Parts: sequence; structure tokens; C-alpha cells
Amino acid sequence: MRPWLARLPAAGWPTLDALNALADEAQVRTASGKPLRFVPPSAADPYYEIHLHETGCVATRERNWHDLFNALAWLAFPRTKAMINALHAREIPREGGRRGRLRDMLTIFDEGGAIVRCDDPELLRLIAEFRWKELFWEQRGRLLAGLRLTVIGHAVLERALDPWPGIACKAVFIGIDDDADATAAERLAKYETPQDLAPLPVFGYPGWLPASAHADFYADERYFRPLRKSAPMSRT
Repeated sequence: MRPWLARLPAAGWPTLDALNALADEAQVRTASGKPLRFVPPSAADPYYEIHLHETGCVATRERNWHDLFNALAWLAFPRTKAMINALHAREIPREGGRRGRLRDMLTIFDEGGAIVRCDDPELLRLIAEFRWKELFWEQRGRLLAGLRLTVIGHAVLERALDPWPGIACKAVFIGIDDDADATAAERLAKYETPQDLAPLPVFGYPGWLPASAHADFYADERYFRPLRKSAPMSRT
């Protein structure tokens, strides 16, 4: 999202008009083909996702970090965000008022997701086995060379304004050279439950916190939890 952040005013909050100018420039569309518009919230929208899908209107509070990061996610990852919205809009009429596991997965990724680009089977194995100290400390040279981590979840980005080591994401894995936006959208279209997303303590990534310069940081199981034997394995 850094290039889009650089396009915002250097001082003060961006207006909805400023965000809409960027969306127009990038030609951001919903999966239904509607041009994306950031608009003030309205109490008249009973189903946010369906309304967005049908109109292209994203309810956006001004001077609100959560909604600003959501807008930036739309600009940076338009295909992924459009896929999330389209799947929500498809599922809501089928649910009969009872939210299903697919929409749980979509919401978890939308709010707290990360895209992990990696082709190194050893690094992927360490993630799957929750071997965090080996991943982030013992193999950090290999990690920095062979794994790219991009946070897309706007709730996690908001929480990162006041960082702490307990912040984690649910990840989608793609190839190192894949188009992050297009491939993440394709992955999400195939997933069905939150268990299809892998947990990842993103603040263990080297350099994100000053504490990551010390080996004992990764021994704290409050944040770097070991794999429970009964836990289902997530897809990679």
C-alpha cells in the first residue's frame, strides 16, 4: 500500500473526493463491473456487501483509520477485494440469516489477512509446523531472501499503528513471482472455511519490532504458540 499512501496529502486526512480520484485513476471496479466510490455511511444499507456489489459504493467514515486502510486495500488489491465482496454477496441470500463458514473466512481475511509469497518448501514447512523460532530467528537469512509478506487486512494495519507482538494474520500462500492481487483472489475463490487460512504471527518478521533482534523474543509462547496436535493443518 506504500505507493498509495504516498499519493495522499502530506498533512491532514484525505477527503472522500481525494480517495475517489485515486479509484477513478486506477479504474477500480467491483466484480459486478460497478466503478468503486467511497461514500459516507448510510443507515439505510441493511446489507453492506450486497449494496457494495450492486452499486460500487463503499461506506467510508472520514477521519477514521479503519476505513482509510480499507480504502487503501481496495486501491492496492482491487481484484482480491472485489472477490471478497462478490463471494459475500453471493452467499448472503443463500444463508437464510445464518452466517456460514465461508463468510467467516472472507471476513477474517478481509480484516486480518496477509499474502505470503514463497517457493521455499523448508520455510513453508516451518510455518505449517508452527516452528516460529526456527523460521524467524534461525533461518532469518533464508526467510528474508525467500519470503515476501504483504499485509492486506485493514484491521491489522490499524492495530499496527500501535504495534505489539501479539498481532497475527491469517495467510494465503502464493508463488514468489505470482501477481499477489490476482493470485490471492483466485485462492480465496477456492477456500471454504477459516481453516483454509494459515495463522502467522506477522510481528515476528525480522525488523518489525525492536525485540525481533533478540533470540529470546521468539521463545515467548504467548505470541509464538506451538502447534496443537489436534489442530487442523491449513492449506499452503
